[in-house]
Amino acid sequence: MEPRADYDAGMKNIVLSLALAALTLTSHARAQDCPDIAPYQPAREVIADLTRIVAPNGVQESYATEIGGIEQYVNVRGQDRDNPVILFVHGGPASPLTPSLWQFQRPLEEYFTMVTWDQRAAGRTFNLSDPDPISDTIRIPRYIDDAIEVAEHVRSRYGKRKLILMGHSWGTIVGMGAALKRPDLFHAYVGIGQVIDVQENERISFDYALEQARRHGNAEAVRALEAIAPYPGDTPLTRDRIVTARIWAQHYGGMSAFRDETNLYFYRAGRLSPEYDAADVCAINRGNMFTLGRILDAFLETDYSGVSRFPIPVVMLMGRHDYTTPSQPTANWLDAVEAPYKRGIWFERSAHMVPWEEPGKTLVSLLETVRPIAIGSEAATQTESAAARATARGRDTGGGVR
Repeated sequence: MEPRADYDAGMKNIVLSLALAALTLTSHARAQDCPDIAPYQPAREVIADLTRIVAPNGVQESYATEIGGIEQYVNVRGQDRDNPVILFVHGGPASPLTPSLWQFQRPLEEYFTMVTWDQRAAGRTFNLSDPDPISDTIRIPRYIDDAIEVAEHVRSRYGKRKLILMGHSWGTIVGMGAALKRPDLFHAYVGIGQVIDVQENERISFDYALEQARRHGNAEAVRALEAIAPYPGDTPLTRDRIVTARIWAQHYGGMSAFRDETNLYFYRAGRLSPEYDAADVCAINRGNMFTLGRILDAFLETDYSGVSRFPIPVVMLMGRHDYTTPSQPTANWLDAVEAPYKRGIWFERSAHMVPWEEPGKTLVSLLETVRPIAIGSEAATQTESAAARATARGRDTGGGVR
């Protein structure tokens, strides 16, 4: 197999890993088979220039900082430092947002300071240290604590009292855990491709794939899916069973609506990203191979359906055609949960990749929901602080007269 085809085969599995489907990366997805990005360099320069933040009060920073005992790579972009901050937790695990930010994020940067980071063993963070010493830290609680540390770091660095926390896919497991553990850090939580109950998601995804395969007369898919039925059932959820279920759900538009599982726009994004060189793009493959097997069992046990009260405002952006992390369990949970504020927004032309598929509606939804919450909270805090200072001055003056 030629190196580029070899690499693309590995990257196709990376796409499936958004749903924990790429749990058996093929043996030929070798780290040395990196893409040749030299032919893309002129386009990369154009994208770098287009996305350069030039506003006087803007911010554009990429740097490594210590989080959870290791160096992790942080990306910060926004047109106005005074805007609310969104901390965006990427999916995967080990599927960083950084190489695809150029595709969808620029409009968001006008109204929010957008922060993401390549999580432990993901993307550029994978290349910052030897992965073997951190193998025992590839656990969901550690990822949650990392998110909390990143939030505290960002608050301190940019002078913010609280942030908006937003997660996508796997990132919603981390994000919801962080919001529940440290609600004091966040104005609100936004879930995109939210994971509520993994086992229920698997069942819905499988049922959709089998129904579509039968409808389209796809004998190959029907045979493959019937061979693993009932799914998930009482049989252990092995990597092969998950891959079989998910690849056919995504073939019928369950990851990107009205598309098959190819999704070149996503898994080749790094070739055009000014933030990633060839070694960084290869690190996505390597991080997946390192991470997924270590996290699978805990991932399969994830179930937030028992959370009946949520401590902060919660907004769910739900793709109508999402059969990677199906949206109906999220809608059901949102209907039942008690929260200071809650809102579910359906995206009728999206599946799992909402910010890429409907970027305009994503921006409008955030402007209508969490931005006013953040601005209102900050204004109230400033008013309270001003009143407290005035009271203190009054006491000082009164004491001087007496």
